[in-house]
Amino acid sequence: MRNRKAFTLIELLVVIAIIAILMSILMPSLQRVRKQAKLSACLVSLKQWGLMFDLYCDDNNGYFFSGAGGDCGQFWRDSMRPYSKDKKMWLCPQAVKPQSAGGIPSGNWSHVAWEVRGEVGSYGLNGWVLNPPLGENVVWGRSPASDHWRTYQVKGANNIPIFTGSWWVDFWPKENDQPPPTEAGPGDTVNFNEMNRVCVDRHGGFVNSLFMDWSARKVGLKELWTLKWHRSYNINGQWTKAGGATSGKWPQWMRHYKDY
Repeated sequence: MRNRKAFTLIELLVVIAIIAILMSILMPSLQRVRKQAKLSACLVSLKQWGLMFDLYCDDNNGYFFSGAGGDCGQFWRDSMRPYSKDKKMWLCPQAVKPQSAGGIPSGNWSHVAWEVRGEVGSYGLNGWVLNPPLGENVVWGRSPASDHWRTYQVKGANNIPIFTGSWWVDFWPKENDQPPPTEAGPGDTVNFNEMNRVCVDRHGGFVNSLFMDWSARKVGLKELWTLKWHRSYNINGQWTKAGGATSGKWPQWMRHYKDY
């Protein structure tokens, strides 16, 4: 009897087909695992930022930054740099490159990092946490100063964002801010629709946020409008279910996300 020393062509094709089928089954799972890993790594970074913000406030009698010290978020970036020397902590794993380094795949702003004076990051500060000097009513064009939190020692801290995934260094959201018309992000506007700087689809309909109780969690994009951004912010505004918002009211790219 003749001994077989090799596979036939049919047998090889069958093996290749089986491998292709297995790969098609496994790839989506691997992609989900990769995305989940990036989300988890981002949350870990934000929790570390929470420890550093806590240290900063303890070193300053419980208060946040005054807002003085330079534009483009220089006031918090300079202050926090000694506490966060690891540059990787400034970057969400989903947004590690600025526009200048080709950080906008398919024109999607959600995966772009900001770049300011040679520094790159993908998290931004809620400007409403600032502690403006007494007597001032306008902080970087935003008012009233009485809406700023000043300190983390307040009620409802678990619903007050401090530090959030974003495509700019700081933002002062308001309850009536319009959502971005496309997921590619709008042209930047100062003191107008600044929720757009935060409403970035970093993690499949979610963006991660650090809160004033130093906890970190993922936040639904529509849920952003229900957070207590400043002292007089209405968490039941026009972009919430309590305020009458329906899925059809949102831009097309956001309609399939969960309503809040």
